[in-house]
Amino acid sequence: MSEAPKAKSAAHKKAKPEAPKEQAAEAQAQPEVTAKSEAAPTTTEASAPAANKVIKRKAHRFVTEGRVYVKSTYNNTIITFTDSKGEVIAWTSAGSSGFKGPRKSTPYAASVAAQSAVEKAKAYGVEKVHAFIKGVGSGREQALRSIQGSGINILSIRDLTPIPHNGCRHRKARRV
Repeated sequence: MSEAPKAKSAAHKKAKPEAPKEQAAEAQAQPEVTAKSEAAPTTTEASAPAANKVIKRKAHRFVTEGRVYVKSTYNNTIITFTDSKGEVIAWTSAGSSGFKGPRKSTPYAASVAAQSAVEKAKAYGVEKVHAFIKGVGSGREQALRSIQGSGINILSIRDLTPIPHNGCRHRKARRV
């Protein structure tokens, strides 16, 4: 069995064409002088198509006043900083801050996530925010305290937690 792969590799090496090297050697040995070669592009003209490529870079925005959204569930806390239009500047969650399992839903995890989000947002110059809170988790207030303590001024706080006004019927109660 070991001989078959060796035979294949030897045959494969022999099958490689040598024509491009020979053509390049002939082209160097016999330069053709025609009207076309006189109008050949120079090195700057040849590199012009490469120079026309537009490299798009994300513009670094400077936002002094924005919004912070704190979504606090029973399992996690997500903090999102946006500009006044609602375009995301920075975000983080308790899970992305290194907490796993039931520790994600703790107030301490929410405060660590908020501090991480504040550091990212301060890179954009955020100084003042309007806070929007959604959810019933235990990290709601702690996240806001952490944001306030990190040096960002909270101008207003709105609670966006959805509250049913006798809407859909609840499922049957869980019996433990």
